[in-house]
Order: sequence, then structure tokens, then C-alpha cells
Amino acid sequence: MIDADGFRANVGIILANTHGQVLWAKRVGHDAWQFPQGGIDFGETPLDAMYRELWEEVGLYPQHVKVLSQTQNWLRYRLPKRFVRQGQYPLCIGQKQKWFLLQLDENNVEHIRFDTAKPEFDRWEWVSYWYPLNQVVAFKRNVYRRALFELSPQLPLKKELLLPKNVKIHSY
Repeated sequence: MIDADGFRANVGIILANTHGQVLWAKRVGHDAWQFPQGGIDFGETPLDAMYRELWEEVGLYPQHVKVLSQTQNWLRYRLPKRFVRQGQYPLCIGQKQKWFLLQLDENNVEHIRFDTAKPEFDRWEWVSYWYPLNQVVAFKRNVYRRALFELSPQLPLKKELLLPKNVKIHSY
């Protein structure tokens, strides 16, 4: 679903463990790491899409996780011009995302898997909460900052989540 401004509706998933670390996944065939994310299909709510993407990308069902929070508003990023598919209608110039913070109990880690019909990831690891900020591709960086910052108060382990001094939050 692409809106009138050219942004594709999407969900992002920050999956945390009980120690406040987050799942960081490597895309198949690339040296690119990111949080699970995916488009919202026609007729789906963002929550429905999040659960579908959680299953499709990470192999987890709703009973494996606890939803801690979601971003209040849509967070947008523009695609670099080289990634915009000219001639496609409607033209997609970026994504608008609702982000969800989920918690996975360590007893359910064994359910994480990538052997789905169309695997998007081939590897994952637990990383510190703020680690992805400087690791994700540059054009997604500000959305990651905004999502992590907005959702961080909802994690039970707040003392480990002190915002690094070099992180600036921009709102658009």
C-alpha cells in the first residue's frame, strides 16, 4: 500500500530479550544487517502485519512474544534515488513505518528460524539496544534513532539503555 505521497506502509520490529538486547539480523546474500520489517498488505492493521512479518521473517508466533509498545506516529524515510524504481505506478519514494517493541523470553529463542518460503535473513545475533544506530544503512538511520528512542522507556531494563552521548534525535 503506497500512499498519495509515495510512501509504502510498513512495520518494523525491535525484538528484545529479557536482558534488553535486541535481535539484529543479516539479510540473505548481503553484508547488510537490520531489524525485521515488511509491508502492510491491503486490509491489514499494522499489528496484523507485524505478526505476519514476525512469522515470515523470524519464524515466531504471537505466543512467543509480548508486545511492549509501538510508535505513536508513522516514521518515514526516503529511499536513495538509485533505489527508486522509475516507471512503477504508484511510484514508491520511501517507507512510512509503525515500529513495535516486542520481548522474547529466552525459553522461546529456539523458535527463531529462517527456513521460511522466502527467507530474508540467514543469520542473527543479540546486540546492545543502541548498537544498530551506527550499523544500519545510512538512509534508515534516523528512523531507527527515532523508533529506538521512543520505545526505550517501555523496556523493563532501563538502566542499561542510557542514550549514548553521540546520538542526536531528529524529528520530521
